[in-house]
Amino acid sequence: MKQRCGWARGDNYVAYHDEEWGVPLHDDGALFELLILEGAQAGLSWSTILNKRARYRQVFDGFDARKVARYGERKMAALLEDAGIVRNRLKVNAAVTNAKAFLAVRKEFGTFDAYIWSFTGARVVQNGWSDLREVPARTEQSDAMGKDLKRRGFTFVGSTICYAFMQATGMVNDHLTGCFRHQQLR
Repeated sequence: MKQRCGWARGDNYVAYHDEEWGVPLHDDGALFELLILEGAQAGLSWSTILNKRARYRQVFDGFDARKVARYGERKMAALLEDAGIVRNRLKVNAAVTNAKAFLAVRKEFGTFDAYIWSFTGARVVQNGWSDLREVPARTEQSDAMGKDLKRRGFTFVGSTICYAFMQATGMVNDHLTGCFRHQQLR
């Protein structure tokens, strides 16, 4: 039997852990999606977001940042009525705000990928945690990322959210050393 990180329990989490979490991600659309979903997750469990991800993709136009940036009051009101997503006004507003800031970053840097990966020197930070309790909730890099994102107009991008984003997008390898994915992603 494969040994996994301790949090990977249940079919959705196991599939997410084995196929997505910690895999270096460089596609701007996928990076934007995860940035929005990590913000939506604030204060909730990631399983809640995973269970709602398909609906998010549907109602947020496949996370097309250009479309999301143009959402007006009518679209926002419809999103807040949709039980398939997290119906929190601040989080829905953040998706639109962040889409605009995301497009500005892309204009400045060419890609969001080039900008966001600069916080790790465009490389994966290889950690060697053997116990879940060793894994930090934030780091100097996530502090810097959150601060710079906020300066650029992003919201729901505190250091803890940024570190979860870094883990999910493979900017850091936080699979535990006993997990089969740790060595695969080294």
